[in-house]
Amino acid sequence: MKIVVLKFGGTSVGSINRIKKVASIIAQHVKTKKKIIVISSAMSGATNNLIKKSNKISKDFSPSEYDVLVSSGEQISCALISGRLNHIGIKSRSWLSWQVPIFTEGNHKKSRISYIFKNRILKYLNSGGVPVITGFQGINFENRLTTLERGGSDASAIMVAKYFKAEKCIIYTDVEGVYTTDPNFIKKAKKIQKISYEEMLEMSSLGAKVMQPASIQDARLNRINIDVKSSFVNKSGTLITKRKNISKDKIITGISFTKNDSKITLVGVVDKPGVAASIFEPLSKNSINVDMVVQNISSDGKETDLTFTVKNEDILKTEKLLKKNNKIKFKSILIKKNVSKVSIIGVGMITTPGVTYRMFKVLAKNKINIQVISTSEIKISVLINKKFVKKALIALHKEFKLEK
Repeated sequence: MKIVVLKFGGTSVGSINRIKKVASIIAQHVKTKKKIIVISSAMSGATNNLIKKSNKISKDFSPSEYDVLVSSGEQISCALISGRLNHIGIKSRSWLSWQVPIFTEGNHKKSRISYIFKNRILKYLNSGGVPVITGFQGINFENRLTTLERGGSDASAIMVAKYFKAEKCIIYTDVEGVYTTDPNFIKKAKKIQKISYEEMLEMSSLGAKVMQPASIQDARLNRINIDVKSSFVNKSGTLITKRKNISKDKIITGISFTKNDSKITLVGVVDKPGVAASIFEPLSKNSINVDMVVQNISSDGKETDLTFTVKNEDILKTEKLLKKNNKIKFKSILIKKNVSKVSIIGVGMITTPGVTYRMFKVLAKNKINIQVISTSEIKISVLINKKFVKKALIALHKEFKLEK
């Protein structure tokens, strides 16, 4: 049985007319005689509206009831898609996560799919039906509804593709694919035809909003090819695939940037073995993601300044945790909010010397000061003043010939 998984994002199902368009796309896939499984997000804006309602009820709204509430958005879109498919003569029904069932583990609001029971869906596929499954959610082993992280419908699609051994997973969104950088920011940004899992993982975790990073990691581990394309136009998209399938004619594949980072510097930390672990332990326990980290040790080796970045929404909680941490001693905390991380990504830099120099030279030429630097095998990230992001993107895009 050849199976294709189709996932539709919130903007793709954002109105009745768009849902009709989605149904026509599904109908075209049905004509290929392959078995089709559909995963849908909630209609655009629906989840945010439900979250606002929970906040009006209580600022400390129960996580388990939060999951029941916000998971209702996907239920609506799935029913509408299935209803339209039946209207145009295609056998279909909606499947809620507990009806499949899709089992999850972990905490409410941030669960991960652990197992998918296949028999019911396979039986329905064999009867000629098109199942439309709610994304973003599952049930835990206490029979409570759970949700994945925001953007989790991507993860639902990838895991369904894994368990049903789909030959392809197509992610339909509001853009034509993955671009060299944000096309809303840089007009000369070009669509990437193929990109490796590793490059896409770096780009998404560094600011690109096309897919959730955890979903790309799941696809990489399970070697699932992902085709990202637009539901609005009939054009080819971007294939996310294995590194060996990617041409190495370009050093840099893309440039990502963030919009909501803050920089924290602990000044005059008493330096001793384990001090960094003591600083970051309470942040980890409170699910605060720490990114770029730089340590500067004093000449006498007794003190150190430790700089790192967190998301803006975590800044108050981070400051509070640091100030009440009695395991560390420091002189002061410096916080800077108007910063952004700009990153160049590409497997080509593994075998190409001088990439770091070229990046730094271009930024210096444009009088852009670098505050923090971090690197990996296939990316270089710099923290700069937020007001210079567009200037940096234009300069780097030109330097590495991404517009060609």
